[in-house]
Amino acid sequence: MTTPTDDMRNPRPAPASQAEADAAGMLPSAIGIATDGHRVGERAVAGSVGAGLPANGSADEAGSPRKPGRWRRWAVEIGIFVAVFFAIQAWMARDVPAGAAPDFATIAVDGRPLSLAEWRAAHPGEAVGVYFWADWCPICTAQQGTIDGVQADYPVLTVAMQSGGAPAVEKVLADRGLAWATAIDADGRIAQSYGLRGVPAFVIVDPTGQIRSVSLGYTTGWGLRARLWWAGLSS
Repeated sequence: MTTPTDDMRNPRPAPASQAEADAAGMLPSAIGIATDGHRVGERAVAGSVGAGLPANGSADEAGSPRKPGRWRRWAVEIGIFVAVFFAIQAWMARDVPAGAAPDFATIAVDGRPLSLAEWRAAHPGEAVGVYFWADWCPICTAQQGTIDGVQADYPVLTVAMQSGGAPAVEKVLADRGLAWATAIDADGRIAQSYGLRGVPAFVIVDPTGQIRSVSLGYTTGWGLRARLWWAGLSS
């Protein structure tokens, strides 16, 4: 019969091995690292959303600036074009005399004498147009339909500059089907007296004989009609 000893009455747990102790000590640390890592990840995601991305948007929506309206861009471009156009017109017309339109006396395509004073006297109280053109000018050719329409509504005297004598200009008009009242400026002196350096050019003279406007280059029919109408009213 075996008598129980003190060790048997109060048994003590067996001491853990070194490996088990090491494993037990590492477990809380690992849990803490995993937990902290998860929190760090949450903070990183939250920081990304707060710094660069909208709550329910994408990076493209957040970073792309709003483009200006199409109509605003067109308005700016048209404004620049109009400003440049009128600046060029003013520069080209810098030598055109102000005040009374220079009178001139020459011959018409039919050989009869013709002057600006005579033309104006035939249309009292009206604004008249004086249109300088040439048979060798491509812009003049492109615009001849416009001039033909305007001269059907308003008195327009055309001046054939450096396009030959009366027979040559008469043939050009006949070939193109144009029934224009045309003065001959074979040597360009009439155009020079108006300070013109090229064609086409459209000079508007009001009923009192004053130059009201000068249009150089291609001009629309409605623009010429509006200028003639205004010159007739404001004299």
